[in-house]
Amino acid sequence: MIPGARLVMLGKQGAGKGTQCVRLSRHYVVPHISTGDMFRASIRTGTRLGVQVQSYIDSGNLIPDDLVISVIADRLSQPDTLGRGFVLDGFPRTVPQAERLGDLVRPHHLDLVVNITVPTSLVLERLATRMVCVDCQTNYSPEQSPKVQGVCDVCGGEVIHRKDDNEEAIRRRLELYETQTQPLIDYYSDRGILLEVDGVGPVDDVTLRLIQNLDEYLVKGRTHES
Repeated sequence: MIPGARLVMLGKQGAGKGTQCVRLSRHYVVPHISTGDMFRASIRTGTRLGVQVQSYIDSGNLIPDDLVISVIADRLSQPDTLGRGFVLDGFPRTVPQAERLGDLVRPHHLDLVVNITVPTSLVLERLATRMVCVDCQTNYSPEQSPKVQGVCDVCGGEVIHRKDDNEEAIRRRLELYETQTQPLIDYYSDRGILLEVDGVGPVDDVTLRLIQNLDEYLVKGRTHES
């Protein structure tokens, strides 16, 4: 096992990014830091952050960069990230956020930014049949359904099919993601730390593909540094 890693994970909805983030966090023994999970947890528990986030959601506005960055900065200052690293999921989403992230991780640096690539046609198929836990947001599919129908394996919450997981809404979300994310991909590609990995295939195969590519890169990078 390679000792830790500092990773950013990118990938459109339906690419399997959340599942792979959890698996990579276990492989490298680093925390999986998901902005979406943190915001949803804050909303559920009614914290001041949750109230702020909910107000932006209710008004149809994006959560401001300053608020997102402050949450990430606090999380990255915790002991479990300072030593071994992290797998970042959902941040950064823009080039200004990426620039700020670079400041936050100093004197270290990001090891790699991984973009999981999946054709839009496959994403549409996956999302159209996706089910999700209303409490912890764990995703399920016909191939990986909950052990008890309608009940989440993780937290016991209700598993439903999201109303906005229809083809028209999914296409809009994918178009928005690609528009927002392409400059970010270019930013990290220019810095030589972007790794694109094919996300098509069984979940275990994709995990193995990710780990093989990441381990090879991390070993070479640390050998070069030493």
